[in-house]
Amino acid sequence: MTAKRHIALVEDEPAILENTRAALERQGYRVSTYQDLPAARNGLARRLPDLAIIDVGLNDEPEGGFELCQLLRQKSPTLPIILFSARDSEIDVVSGLRLGADDYLSKDISQPHLLARVAALFRRQDAFGQAAEADQLIQHGDLKLLTENLQMLWKNTPVDLTVTEFWMVVSLARHPGHVKSRSQLMEDASIFVDDATVTSHIKRIRRKIQAIDPHFDAIETVHGLGYRWKPPVA
Repeated sequence: MTAKRHIALVEDEPAILENTRAALERQGYRVSTYQDLPAARNGLARRLPDLAIIDVGLNDEPEGGFELCQLLRQKSPTLPIILFSARDSEIDVVSGLRLGADDYLSKDISQPHLLARVAALFRRQDAFGQAAEADQLIQHGDLKLLTENLQMLWKNTPVDLTVTEFWMVVSLARHPGHVKSRSQLMEDASIFVDDATVTSHIKRIRRKIQAIDPHFDAIETVHGLGYRWKPPVA
């Protein structure tokens, strides 16, 4: 018998916590719940779940969800993390993604929509595991991508990417010179966000590589169309 996927749900509002827990359990997931940052930190220190859904504001910790997201991302670069918040400002969304969240959802999202996003992240994990087995090394010039352990090297120096950022680079680098639209990048990385968030991901990828190589310019913006990985100069 296949073990149930384990989801950690961190939410300080009892009604939302119970309704979300019940919806997830009806889909066959095993759910552990936490209502504050110390309880979540202690519970998740023992064993990581298969996916985490975290409220940004936790009781008297208005940024507690961000702190927990950062802590979990440090423990695992591949753990799917969804931030859940009543705050949907662009600054909060970008902050959450910068800290390593895979998705940022407003609390007024419908349960079917939330469940679809959870299922999509699990499908991404499964698909990426298969992709890693089939295509373990991608190399172009100074770029090296090791899909088996989700590692990117630029000039033999590791680049610290989130899972979403890594698979966006894979999407671009598999076919240098081919333009990828924002929707294609979302599909390849199995995320469902708006175009501005894809742009934010690309900007962060560039900054991370430029911290190693200030002259990095391999990710080219094709205005009105999307992005492409520039082929290395022969």
